[in-house]
Amino acid sequence: MAVNGQVVIRPMMYLALSYDHRLVDGKQAVTFLVKVKQAIEDPTRLILGI
Repeated sequence: MAVNGQVVIRPMMYLALSYDHRLVDGKQAVTFLVKVKQAIEDPTRLILGI
């Protein structure tokens, strides 16, 4: 990633979800992705089941 003309390392990950809108509401999909994001950012939550 470029910042002020310099190449710098930044933590970044793209995450996408494909689902059938006939079966899954968009709000449910976003809620699921938020939980996945939280688990990736703080794996201890996943291990402890918080």
